[in-house]
Amino acid sequence: MLEITGIFSPKRVQLITMGCSKNRVDSEKLLHKLSGGGLEIIPEEQPYEVSRPDVVIINTCGFIGDAKKESIDEILSAAQAKKAGHVGKIVVCGCLSERYLKDLEESVPEVDAFFGAFQWKKVVEWMGLESGKLSSAPHSWTGRFLTTPSHYAYLKIADGCNRKCSYCAIPLIKGRFRSVPMATLEREAKELASKGVRELILIAQDTTFYGMDLYGKKMLAPLIERLSRTEGIEWIRIHYSYPAGFPRDVLRVMAQNPKVCKYLDIPLQHSSSKILKMMRRGVDRQKTQKLIDDLRTMVPGVALRTTMIVGHPGETEEEFCDLLDFVRHNRFEMLGAFTYSEEEGTYDARNFADDVPSAVKKRRYGRLMRLQSKISLENNLRRIGGVEKVIIDDVRDGYLICRSQKESPEVDGTIVVRLPEGCTPDIAREQFIGKFAAVRITGAGEYDLEGELA
Repeated sequence: MLEITGIFSPKRVQLITMGCSKNRVDSEKLLHKLSGGGLEIIPEEQPYEVSRPDVVIINTCGFIGDAKKESIDEILSAAQAKKAGHVGKIVVCGCLSERYLKDLEESVPEVDAFFGAFQWKKVVEWMGLESGKLSSAPHSWTGRFLTTPSHYAYLKIADGCNRKCSYCAIPLIKGRFRSVPMATLEREAKELASKGVRELILIAQDTTFYGMDLYGKKMLAPLIERLSRTEGIEWIRIHYSYPAGFPRDVLRVMAQNPKVCKYLDIPLQHSSSKILKMMRRGVDRQKTQKLIDDLRTMVPGVALRTTMIVGHPGETEEEFCDLLDFVRHNRFEMLGAFTYSEEEGTYDARNFADDVPSAVKKRRYGRLMRLQSKISLENNLRRIGGVEKVIIDDVRDGYLICRSQKESPEVDGTIVVRLPEGCTPDIAREQFIGKFAAVRITGAGEYDLEGELA
C-alpha cells in the first residue's frame, strides 16, 4: 500500500459507487471529506477518457454474483484507463475488497490501494488529508456531498444485520446490526433539509430492526415521527423492511402522518412455506399473507415494492407455481426478482446443493417478470384520470420527469409530463426541478405513466 509521503498530491478525484444506496451514503460522506480537503470532485457519470482523474475510487458491492461482476468489470475498466493514461491512481474499497482482498490484490495489480468496508478513515489518510478524530466507519461523520438530485437523499439509519437468512453474505461482510443514534440522524436530516432536500429515503439492511441494539426495542416508528418534524422535509419513504416481526406501530405512522409516503419496500423473497423455512426467513406463507393484508387494510392505497428469489435450492415447479399464485393474488405495485446465486460462506453454501439448473432459473425468472409486467400495467391503468401529488426530478426531451408517493427514485417507474407551452428546458429546470405539483394521470404503460399538470 502506498505510503503517505507528501509527494502524492492529487487534485481531482472521481468516485464510482457500485451496488446499493447504502453504499451511496458512504460515498457521499467520503466525498464531503475529500471536497473539504480541497479536492475537485468529478461527476461519476463522466467516462475516464473525459474526466481524467488523478485518483479514481471505486466503492464496490459484494452482495450477489451479478453485483460482484459489475464491480469487477468497473475495476478492470479503470485499470485499462490507467494503462491508457486516462487515470492516475486507482483505489478500491467497500464490500468486495472486504471479502476478497487477497484475490483482488493478485488479479488486479494495477490497483494502487485496497480498503475494506470499514476503512474509510484510511482512505482519507491515503489521499493525503488529515483524518483527525474520524471514526473508522462513516455513520457518525457529519456532512454529505450529494450525488443524487438535491431534493432527495438517502438516510442510512443502521449498518450490518443480525438476521440469519440462508443465502445472504451481508452479515459476513458487515457484521452485526448497528443503529445510528436518533440524535445523529436528526442532525443529518436537518443538514440535508438546509441543502434543499425535501424527500428522505430511510435505508438499512433491515430498517424494521432499528433501535434494538441501542434502545432494547424496535424504534423505527418513533424515529420517523421525530424526523417528520424536520422543517423542509415533506416526504419520508421506507426501504428494506423485513417481514418477520414487522413492527405494527410503523403502519399507524404510515397511515396517520401525512409526511410518510404510503409506500413500503419489503423484500419477501418467496411465498412457499417450505422455501421460506429453508431460507431461514422466520415467516411462513400464512404469516406473510397476514402482514400484506394488514398493510392493505391499515394503510389504504399503500404501494408495495418487493423482491423475490427464483431457483433457491429445493425449489421445484410446485414451489415456483406457489410463488406465481401468491404474486397473482397480491398484485404488488412493484416487484423485482433475482435468480439464486450461491455465495460462499453462507448457510446455503454449507448445507444445500445448488440443484436448480441455470436454464430453469432463467425460465422461471422470465415467467415471473412477465406476470408482474401484466399486473403492473393493470395497476397503472386504474390510475388514469386520478390527480396525484408528484415531485419533479428532472427535465428530459421536452418532458418533466416526476414521481408520486408510489414511486421511489432509481428503482421504480416515473410519470412523464409534457412541458407547458412556451416553457424552455432551461426555464423548466429552474422553475420545476425539486418542486411538488399536482398531475392528472392520462396514460399508462407497464412501468411508466403519462400525465398533465392539473
